[in-house]
Amino acid sequence: MTLASLISALGAPIEDPEEETFELFAQDLPSQNLGFIDSRIATLELTVGGRDLAIHQSPGVLSSNRAGGTTGAVVWKITPLFADWLSSPSTNPLFTHALLTPSSYLIELGSGTSGLVALLAAPQVSRYVLTDQAYVAKLVEQNVAENWRAASASPTQPSGFASGPASSGKAGRSGRSVKSPRGTPIQTPRRGSPAGKGGKRDIGTGGWAGTGDKVRFMTMDWETDEVTSALTGGGGAGSFDAVVACDCIYNEALVEPFVSTCVDVCQLRAAERSQSRDRSRSGKEEEPEPSVCVVAQQLRAPDVFEAWVKRFAESFHTWRVPDELLVPQLRSNSGFVVHLGVLKSEYDPAAI
Repeated sequence: MTLASLISALGAPIEDPEEETFELFAQDLPSQNLGFIDSRIATLELTVGGRDLAIHQSPGVLSSNRAGGTTGAVVWKITPLFADWLSSPSTNPLFTHALLTPSSYLIELGSGTSGLVALLAAPQVSRYVLTDQAYVAKLVEQNVAENWRAASASPTQPSGFASGPASSGKAGRSGRSVKSPRGTPIQTPRRGSPAGKGGKRDIGTGGWAGTGDKVRFMTMDWETDEVTSALTGGGGAGSFDAVVACDCIYNEALVEPFVSTCVDVCQLRAAERSQSRDRSRSGKEEEPEPSVCVVAQQLRAPDVFEAWVKRFAESFHTWRVPDELLVPQLRSNSGFVVHLGVLKSEYDPAAI
């Protein structure tokens, strides 16, 4: 199994971004409002991928006038669905086609405070690097620390995502909680230790509930920060097997810096491939596959989506992940969509 086999399963790449936009927004899309799960409460109790998790968020930051954006302060509806899909090695196409393996390195752009995708996917790979602006660092660190044991254990519920009505009785100080209707409510976790100082937080070291070096958080501003191999955190890797992003594009101003960052991260692997290509000619090394970029999003504004897909398709061969490779909650007419890209400079689908 290789990138070629995955692309064969994906079908033809997108040729016309305007047509892609029209087809998606011509669907009978459900009303999702803005797409929060519940932006009023400070702790959500969720069942994701068969695991009961308690996720802290910040309604106060969301409603603030903070410069640079506040959307990462709360959990969005697509996030647990994407986390469930990405973290299923037996069905997710990135795993079944061996683009992702237990030795893989993943990076997430615009992770937000929840850490949900990392919590579910990190146990399946060697390292998962979360990135976002500094304001999310404290909560994402707390969420990973407090939920790692549950996330890395065997599932206690059927795979999928569920959130339910508020728990009966008085809410805790953190506010009303949401629980899974299929599972037993769990207690709101105690607050974790405060994040350390500096721009980098090494999640999992110093006895962080057994996470080891699996998960890291690095601050990243798409407009000002340089992408370098230091993002991997060492361990012998200088690039990533996959870049993932979940519901990161809310206005056209974000499109260029976001896509440019996706390109820059994928170029880390391109540089490694160029070096290994020379070594492979002498039989010393097999050339690694290109990085793949996976972008999941809610379908909100057609003009914003079209601006993104046009710009993304300039740099990446782009595929919409077909329904048969998705969980039911992400398929057509769900109001969500997942695209996959490979740098045009690194791969030619016509060569398959």
